[in-house]
Amino acid sequence: MLTIVEPVGRLGNQIIRNIAVSMIAEKMGIRVQYSSHYAIQQLGIPLYSGKKTHRNTVDLTDENYSTLYETPPMANLNPAKQYFQIQTISKRIKAYIDLHQHSIINRNPFQNRYNHNNDVFIHIRLGDVAQYNPGLSYYKKAIEECASNGTIYLSTDEPSHPIIQELQKYSNTTLLSYDEIKTLQFGSTCRFIILSHGSFSAIIGYLGFLSTVYYPPHTHRWYGDMFSIDGWKEIS
Repeated sequence: MLTIVEPVGRLGNQIIRNIAVSMIAEKMGIRVQYSSHYAIQQLGIPLYSGKKTHRNTVDLTDENYSTLYETPPMANLNPAKQYFQIQTISKRIKAYIDLHQHSIINRNPFQNRYNHNNDVFIHIRLGDVAQYNPGLSYYKKAIEECASNGTIYLSTDEPSHPIIQELQKYSNTTLLSYDEIKTLQFGSTCRFIILSHGSFSAIIGYLGFLSTVYYPPHTHRWYGDMFSIDGWKEIS
């Protein structure tokens, strides 16, 4: 038997789950099969897989994660349908991404933009959770905080939504239509990053090594606390 990280949720969820397992797997030397492995490799994020397998398997959960991280078991891991979005795990994942900053930047086709723009990137998550979006006033306030004279880049899963139509009234605004990987890569190079809720937004922020990152209050519990990152600015 081996450890398998099933493709639970969208790409943002899968990146977080994979990294959470990889960090412990590396301490154990165990073999792991990851979801969306190729896509995550494109980002320059390494995922560990060793040679060891075991007959027994231990469930990996939010509750026992820190314990197993500090004292890895002689067993395979079963992440089941855990999302690993609590604050303690999120901070470990951010630290892991920071550790591999060089690899991530080298794989980014937009790497020449780092520290060479004054642009604003706004991720507006709508779609199936539009009712939980922080709202137009949040984005407007965050734009004011940026005080930028650069281009405002909008990325969304619902370009016809009224929030998008209103934001496009700002001068020098561009609506992006990149795939998920290029969205993460381009967005993370912008001088200012304004996030929405959810794991995909969080990953954009984690990859924004040289950016000022803004995020909304954690008022809805459909996602975990992935945004309480040192240096990030909450827009209340």
